[in-house]
Amino acid sequence: MIAEINIDGMYFPTLLLLALVAFLLTKIVVFILARLGLYRWVWHPALFDFSLFIVVLTACTSAITRFTLNWT
Repeated sequence: MIAEINIDGMYFPTLLLLALVAFLLTKIVVFILARLGLYRWVWHPALFDFSLFIVVLTACTSAITRFTLNWT
């Protein structure tokens, strides 16, 4: 995995940027689930949202790692 990403001379940790992407993706999925009414079957919505964020972050990290390994 790339250690840092340079944006206009500022270095950001890769995990921070992946967490922001995962947060946005999680918010989109939560919005869709709420609109479909699937939160009726969720026992603890906050815990579900946090777990969903962890799953999405893991998927993003895995995708970026595979991409960078195949790229070099």
